[in-house]
Amino acid sequence: MSSFTKAFSSTLGKKLIMGLTGLFLSLFLIVHLIGNLQLFKDDAGKAFNEYSYFMTHFLPIKIISYLLYASIVLHAVYALVITIHNKKARPVSYASYNGAANSTWSSRNMGILGTILLIFIVIHMGNFWFKYHWGGLPYTQYEMSLSNPSDVKVTNLPISGEPLIHAEYVNTQTGREVLVAKDLYQVVVFSFSSLWYVVLYVISMIAMGFHLYHGFQSGFQSLGFDHTKYKPAINWLGTWLFGIIIPAAFAAIPIYIYITTLNQ
Repeated sequence: MSSFTKAFSSTLGKKLIMGLTGLFLSLFLIVHLIGNLQLFKDDAGKAFNEYSYFMTHFLPIKIISYLLYASIVLHAVYALVITIHNKKARPVSYASYNGAANSTWSSRNMGILGTILLIFIVIHMGNFWFKYHWGGLPYTQYEMSLSNPSDVKVTNLPISGEPLIHAEYVNTQTGREVLVAKDLYQVVVFSFSSLWYVVLYVISMIAMGFHLYHGFQSGFQSLGFDHTKYKPAINWLGTWLFGIIIPAAFAAIPIYIYITTLNQ
């Protein structure tokens, strides 16, 4: 076994991988949230569908997406390995230790929180990512006035024998800009019109908030950035940005769409 393999198979190496993959996933959440916020726009999903196309066809993003999938798998596997190792090393229940009184609830339940998130990710990707790539989604045509961006005509295109493709052009007859896009927005609205899925999503975001609250700070600690000079900023980001703001913003999206569909 090489020194490199030994280093990353050690307890410290496993925690280092957990920290790196966890922080990478945290950064991805910011990008993902910015894209999902397009769902708040009152444009029949045009901005969100453009974002979806960009995220699946821009080469650098596609490469990063493969790193993302690998990070999810590595993070989950190494979390399981570390949890099993810790239980073997400490057969007595953690709650019986005096140290448990000084630890946070989220730090003691990272395994449960991570399991909830892993189940959610599988359901979430199956419902959106898989359908976007292989689900045979319908296409929608958006025709916009160049002089008045708010003037948008929306046409749901029928699924025919001819495969449709993403296209952007100017209609020379009408002088209007035309966008033909795969309509993931319809899938999102349909999913979030179901109360059970909204509840699942919100519960998962609460779990993500607790998971990130501890995990973000723990990740920097594993990487050696636990100096008193950086700790206040790391703690603030872990608590407010990743523990509260980002999960709350994600949770607001299905709630908003559910309430909107009820009023239609």
